[in-house]
Amino acid sequence: MLGQKNAKKLCEQILARCGANPAEVLIFSTDNALTRFANNTIHQNVAETDIDVLVRLLSGQRIGTASTNRTDVEALDEIVKRARLNAEASPEDPNYPGLPEPAEYGQVAAFDSPTAEMSPDARARSVGAVCRLAAEKKLNSSGAFSTGYNEITVANTRGLFAYHIFSSVDFQTVIMADDSSGRAHASGWRASDISVEQIGREAIEKTERGRNPRKFEPGKYTVILDAYGTEDLISMLAFTGMGASSVLEGRSWMNDRIGQKVMSSAVSIWDDGLDPRGLPLPFDFEGVPKQRVDIVKDGVVLGPVYDRYTGSKAGKPSTGHALPPTARGFGPIPLNLFMAPGSAALEDMILSTEKGLYITRFWYTRPVHPRDCVITGMTRDGVFVIENGRLAYPVKNLRFTQSYVEALANVEAIGRETRLIGSEFGGGGARIPALKIRDFNFTGSTV
Repeated sequence: MLGQKNAKKLCEQILARCGANPAEVLIFSTDNALTRFANNTIHQNVAETDIDVLVRLLSGQRIGTASTNRTDVEALDEIVKRARLNAEASPEDPNYPGLPEPAEYGQVAAFDSPTAEMSPDARARSVGAVCRLAAEKKLNSSGAFSTGYNEITVANTRGLFAYHIFSSVDFQTVIMADDSSGRAHASGWRASDISVEQIGREAIEKTERGRNPRKFEPGKYTVILDAYGTEDLISMLAFTGMGASSVLEGRSWMNDRIGQKVMSSAVSIWDDGLDPRGLPLPFDFEGVPKQRVDIVKDGVVLGPVYDRYTGSKAGKPSTGHALPPTARGFGPIPLNLFMAPGSAALEDMILSTEKGLYITRFWYTRPVHPRDCVITGMTRDGVFVIENGRLAYPVKNLRFTQSYVEALANVEAIGRETRLIGSEFGGGGARIPALKIRDFNFTGSTV
């Protein structure tokens, strides 16, 4: 563990080398471990301890960046030298607003020692229980169980210093039969909040229910989306248009919709890095304090999130959503998403559906038309026909092409339970419920 004291000392050593140049230091320190399993057998346990130091140095209106995972004297000299050379070779950026000033940060619990220090034996016992359950059913389990902690430090020559340490836990598994599969996933920062065995049982139940799937004709159907399906909706909306860059460039689904009610009144979506029910982070990667940002409230689109760069262009303050410099080309993106739960149990949503589909997961989804957030993708790991309020039989996977904005306009019910799911693309996550949506558009089926 680097620790706050050593992190601050390292930042001071680097910034002192920058001389009169304004500069920023971003440090990622990680200590994470992963237990991976397949064919009902643990086959790999790996652990990684690393530090990544990134320097951003300004020379007038030119910016240079350099990084290293060494912290010896020679490496610190070299990283500042390379950042200065890169700045001198870069074009001027007249829109850059400069480095942020020091700030106060909200306190949020995000570190759990038992999670950070979990042993390979402890992970193996949990994973072993899932493997045994699958073997007893003559099914094949695979997946991964990761635990550990991360430290993020931001400092600059204006006196800003921000430090945050957080633990993390993530378990996901796929259970396979000859003609069916089931998947379950949960994330968090406290391992005691997650029952690995229960997650395994969830995937096993989906696999067993999905045996002998039938072909099903595409068309528009009422769907019940498990939380995993909802997560794809919310994450795609975030990636394709909840950030100010996409709005300013005219390619967001928010364009021409801000201030309008375009989703169901039951739909509210926000971002909050200070909520311990998510994966908390009290500041962004420039050191700007995070704040709750209501993105959609009661179906009304309120607006995107900002970093300092897009905020200066739009005449808005940063909402604390800058990504690391290596990913800043994407613009600001919300990483701590929440969707308001409703009052319905999943079973009640199914019971209230005369004809429809229960979808457990979407897979390989990709944007077709960002301005309407039209997405195409496939179902996976369990699709079930609903007839007269019950799950009648499983069907083969379907392709869909659907505007996610329109889908959220067609929400008929929202689940009362939520699940925290970490992003597959790294960093952040979303706490979301199940959904009932009418007229979801399926365009093809597998043979």
